[in-house]
Amino acid sequence: MRTIRVGNCSGFYGDRLSAMREMLEGGPLDYLTGDYLAELTMLILGKDRMKDAELGYAKTFLRQLTDCLALAKEREVRIVANAGGLNPAGLAQRIRDVAAEQGVEVVVAHVEGDDLVARAGEYGWDGALTANAYLGAFGIAEALRRGADIVVTGRVTDASVVVGPVIAEFGWGRDDLDRLAGAVVAGHVIECGAQATGGNFSGFADIDTSRPLGFPIAEVAEDGTSVITKHPDTGGAVTVDTVTAQLVYEIGGPVYLNPDVATRLDTIRLDQEGDDRVRISGVRGQAPPPTTKVALNSLGGFRNQVEFVLTGLDIEQKAAWVRGQLEEALADVAIDEISWELVRTDRSDPATEPEAAAVLRCHVKSSDPKAAGRAFSGAAVELALASYPGFHVTAPPSAASPFGIYRAAYLPQSEVPHVVVLADGTRIDIPPPEHTASAAPTSPASGANSSSGSPDSHATAPVAEGSAPLGETVRKALGRLAYARSGDKGGAANVGVWIPAEHPRRAEAFAWLAETLDAERVRELLPEAADLPVTVYPLPNLAAVNVVIDGLLGEGVASSTRFDPQAKAVGEWLRARLVDIPRELLV
Repeated sequence: MRTIRVGNCSGFYGDRLSAMREMLEGGPLDYLTGDYLAELTMLILGKDRMKDAELGYAKTFLRQLTDCLALAKEREVRIVANAGGLNPAGLAQRIRDVAAEQGVEVVVAHVEGDDLVARAGEYGWDGALTANAYLGAFGIAEALRRGADIVVTGRVTDASVVVGPVIAEFGWGRDDLDRLAGAVVAGHVIECGAQATGGNFSGFADIDTSRPLGFPIAEVAEDGTSVITKHPDTGGAVTVDTVTAQLVYEIGGPVYLNPDVATRLDTIRLDQEGDDRVRISGVRGQAPPPTTKVALNSLGGFRNQVEFVLTGLDIEQKAAWVRGQLEEALADVAIDEISWELVRTDRSDPATEPEAAAVLRCHVKSSDPKAAGRAFSGAAVELALASYPGFHVTAPPSAASPFGIYRAAYLPQSEVPHVVVLADGTRIDIPPPEHTASAAPTSPASGANSSSGSPDSHATAPVAEGSAPLGETVRKALGRLAYARSGDKGGAANVGVWIPAEHPRRAEAFAWLAETLDAERVRELLPEAADLPVTVYPLPNLAAVNVVIDGLLGEGVASSTRFDPQAKAVGEWLRARLVDIPRELLV
């Protein structure tokens, strides 16, 4: 069966600059893709566009391509990236300019239609700095069919940069739902770059970390199955667990919605086919949703922070004193929101001064930059000789910085333009899917449990056949049994937790995990979630549960004042919490 090799060279705006060249030189590829966009990135690009209307795209992609354009042409590798951001037409023209300067003949096309900010008033999105709908992959596929060597897009779904080349190669149509779903899974696995090869992986001690991690490759077959791998002689590893880590990353429930297909994550089968080779099969697809998400970013005001260092004895009393002093000093300042966090990093009988220190963080927000700026930081510093013993701060006073607010809206796919613009200016409209689900698709196997403060049932999970009841328990960190991966989805945190593939009693361990880690237990283990809605989705085929904590990140990453604003370490925090684990599962 014919397959194509699709590599990835970027998982975010700011990823390893040398990755494009590494992927092109490391071995054969048919396509090289890059994901440069995220909710926060769109806000960053929006600010760029405010300063210069010709910007709004990922400038690092252009730097990479300037270095590698001739090499990509020589290796006959076609490139697809969403680096166009808010200005795909501008980026496409800059690439043509670079190609002309270098004497490299390439055909460049772009995909647009996602940018709806001009219609913000029509839809009631007042104040939106950016408004971008998530497009699917059929525009990319059409551009490639029309001969493009390079396709840059605005806001398509992350997986679409992989799905588009596969559609173009194999001629799939809108009704090839299982095949499309298989390609979406492959795209989701490799979209975040080295996260599929050991980056941000709980089991990092068992992989090669002595050299830079290789970027992933998806070998996608005509039937929609795929093998995830990487170039030889690169760091990291591709295992069932590294692939699972990416599969449970920022997914929500078991049905993963894309504009082209609703992918049933609860049907995925993973098999270790060989060293650094994991096969993905069995993926089922359903009709796509009738709507698509629109990511809205607006400027929310200004913020600032100060970190007081508290050293030695009486930490709580010192914190209370300086907090009272600063709040009194700010009583007549136009501060809209003030938050405090005491981080107890101090130790008993400290051998060094840092071991004696705790940090008290104060964060403010205001619509007035002067209030959040000098008025706030000046009030904090003025306490230096009139407050707790050992007073000092981690950084000097600073001006306030603007912050953004993220929210999601939804529009019928039929109302969102999806346009391919070829090198000669020809414009091709991509029609929306003809057949969509009447409502958001659901999975009969989801078995989710949720809580916003009231008791609820445990997650439904299979019990291993013939297994005896588990006996004596031992109080251990959850991470001694399970791996985890976490991230952000708007204002929600997403935490995937799973039993490692090599666990000798994996089915029993998963049954215990799914029964134990219900919504109420999550709220107990993560006190920040105590008053928040929590939903837990079991994924038995991956021996995993996926936890969604709504509101943990407030109004999104750009406005969050959490210590970990993108929830990247919430999974590791959860793994560090002590629970009563059956002794026989701790192998």
